[in-house]
Amino acid sequence: MAGVADAAAAAAPGSGGEGRRGGAPEQQESGRGEPKTLWGSSEPRPPSAGPGQPSPQQRTETLGFYESDRGRKKKRGLSDLSLLRFISAELTRGYFLEHNEAKYTERRERVYTCMRIPKELEKLMFFGIFLCLDAFLYVFTLLPLRVFLAMFRFITLPCYGLRDRRLLQPAQVCDILKGVILVICYFMMHYVDYSMMYHLIRGQSVIKLYIIYNMLEVADRLFSSFGQDILDALYWTATEPKERKRAHIGVIPHFFMAVLYVFLHAILIMVQATTLNVAFNSHNKSLLTIMMSNNFVEIKGSVFKKFEKNNLFQMSNSDIKERFTNYVLLLIVCLRNMEQFSWNPDHLWVLFPDVCMVVASEIAVDIVKHAFITKFNDITADVYSEYRASLAFDLVSSRQKNAYTDYSDSVSRRMGFIPLPLAVLLIRVVTSSIKVQGVLAYVCVVLFYCGLISLKVLNSIVLLGKSCQYVKEAKMEEKLFNPVVTATPGKPAGKQQSMFKSTQGISTDENGSTSVTNQPVHQKENTPSLLVTSNSDQFLTTPDGEEKDISQDSSELKHRSSKKDLLEIDRFTICGNRID
Repeated sequence: MAGVADAAAAAAPGSGGEGRRGGAPEQQESGRGEPKTLWGSSEPRPPSAGPGQPSPQQRTETLGFYESDRGRKKKRGLSDLSLLRFISAELTRGYFLEHNEAKYTERRERVYTCMRIPKELEKLMFFGIFLCLDAFLYVFTLLPLRVFLAMFRFITLPCYGLRDRRLLQPAQVCDILKGVILVICYFMMHYVDYSMMYHLIRGQSVIKLYIIYNMLEVADRLFSSFGQDILDALYWTATEPKERKRAHIGVIPHFFMAVLYVFLHAILIMVQATTLNVAFNSHNKSLLTIMMSNNFVEIKGSVFKKFEKNNLFQMSNSDIKERFTNYVLLLIVCLRNMEQFSWNPDHLWVLFPDVCMVVASEIAVDIVKHAFITKFNDITADVYSEYRASLAFDLVSSRQKNAYTDYSDSVSRRMGFIPLPLAVLLIRVVTSSIKVQGVLAYVCVVLFYCGLISLKVLNSIVLLGKSCQYVKEAKMEEKLFNPVVTATPGKPAGKQQSMFKSTQGISTDENGSTSVTNQPVHQKENTPSLLVTSNSDQFLTTPDGEEKDISQDSSELKHRSSKKDLLEIDRFTICGNRID
């Protein structure tokens, strides 16, 4: 029976060998594997679909998923969950920073720049503070000697005869004016009662004193910006060549204006020092804390603004002047407190922590402010070396034979530091705090004065040597020996010479050669016409024949304005350059 059944099965159509032969493709097809879906599961092909025919069940793909896959998601095991694959991809995901090498290199350079800012900034501050100290010591040491020599020359002038039209040299006239203003303002300060001012300020509330101190800072900047102009106007009015003697009367109103300015500015600094003294002597130190926090408010007002290199130079000069002024104010506060405690040295150690706290807050605010300004405006730390070289150039140029100004006036124009009001106040405080009685006391005063002169001379020698070094490193020697303005390219030399003939002090003889007059004039002060004017100004002031030349010059100068020399930037240049 078994053999018959086997024979019948072998004889049946579509079975036996054909079945075995047909099973091989199925196993071969299954061996190749089914097509994988996005989730890794195999999807069997419908039996009616041939190997080259499309599936009758059309599946639309939406967001990377097949509609038929949605029904199978519930049947998958825990090992096929997508969350595990997502976590695995997040843990093993990699990236390559070298694909954006320029970006990360720039960020690293910014970090290095911020780390270099404290060192470079303090180098500039250290050099600038000693420049201010040199100009400040000049008022106490060399200015009295120069005034004495000028008065001696004026008294003994009939003995030597009038060899020159000038009775005195311009520098001697300016020295006498400074000395007279200093003496008059000193005697006027005796009518201001410091004790009454102290108790009047101490009786005010803390908030009111905070507002007063902020107003005093703003007023000090306004006085400094306008005060040097008043003094320069007085010096030029007194020394300019005059044809008629009646023209000398114009010096009198300028002189009274200068005396009034120095007196009012000295009172302003005196109120500022008194407010700081009240803050030191307050029991809870709340006012001192509020005044120091005002320095950090300065960061908010300057960091998030656009600064160019020239504007940063102006702000650096202002910070130097502000720091030096604060040091003098702290000295005045210590003198007044030591006088009240009968010069007890133990009280000095009581004031020492507060003084260190004020100085440290100033340094920290300046570092943070400059670090973020250079970061936001893509300014390198090497720019502070250029600023230091520019300040050194002022010192070196003031020692030249053709110098056009005194060094103390140059510092005043560059930094806004005017030493006369501060010197008047310091002399007033010292003479009221220290009583000189007896011969020994006067001998000590003479020795102290000789010590100040030695300090001034030593400071000047060191500063002059360092300034020459900085000027050579910056390769600015040519500007010391070639101060003449070159002709504008593309413009005839005759027209250029006629335009600057009256302002540069250059005279032309019959042979066509040029010679500099005896009264030297610096080109920075006398080239306002080189500034680019607007189109409306040119239309109103320019004849039609020269309109083309002016437009060409303005286009060239507009191109130069972006590369303006740092030597042309002074304390008040910011008034003409808007900061967005």
